[in-house]
Amino acid sequence: MLLRRVLPFALFMLASVAAPLAHADLTDEIQVYDDSINHRGQWGLELHLNTTPDGRSTPAYPGEIPPDHGFRTTMEWSYGITDTLEAGLYLPFLHDAAGTNYFAGPRVRLKWIPLKPAEGGSGPFLGLNVEISAVNERLEQGRPAVELRPIIGYRSPLWLIAFNPVVDATFHPRYGSSSSDFAPALKVARTVWAGTALGVEYYNDFGRIGQFDPARKQNQQLFAAVDVTRGLIPFNFGIGRGLNDASDKWTVKAILEIPI
Repeated sequence: MLLRRVLPFALFMLASVAAPLAHADLTDEIQVYDDSINHRGQWGLELHLNTTPDGRSTPAYPGEIPPDHGFRTTMEWSYGITDTLEAGLYLPFLHDAAGTNYFAGPRVRLKWIPLKPAEGGSGPFLGLNVEISAVNERLEQGRPAVELRPIIGYRSPLWLIAFNPVVDATFHPRYGSSSSDFAPALKVARTVWAGTALGVEYYNDFGRIGQFDPARKQNQQLFAAVDVTRGLIPFNFGIGRGLNDASDKWTVKAILEIPI
């Protein structure tokens, strides 16, 4: 039974490594995916907010809107197709440093979690999120873009460990290569009292697979984060610090779970 559930995931993993992909730029969502998923027939709405009070101000390619002093707002709608498969729609908006507002473009996704511990229990989890987007070319180098996000981790009543070895993709980029881009994310959190966990989230963009950037040129950020799962509006809040000169120096983010 376990092999039957995990084998499709392994095939997706092989496909993600083999795919001819490239780099995406818009930071409309800063999150490490875990085993959270809607039940069959359940709707969800999350509001993603993040800003870069001190970040990169030089465009990475001609015409790009850099993140410095930008504010990004994204509505994420989700629906449980089954208890293990969820569909989602992102509607991201950007307010840039000059005060101009943009609708970045839609994103759609499918999240599949075939293995997870029972509610309130302990154990490993495994899944995959596949996302396709058509984002403004001033924010990403290609249309459409694809993200393959394996979801690997362990959950217990006290601890959450989640790892996402993400492969990013943009097709028909105007500038740069069309090679694969590897951008893993890791989260470790501990429950400190009922409904509240404190932890760290680490994000890195290694660059092209097979030709990683030197460490000093990789986009690396470390967030101190809190997750509150009780109350009217459960939320995640984090403050991130860039770990080198190639990274945004400070980023603040929040994810609000809106009751519907």
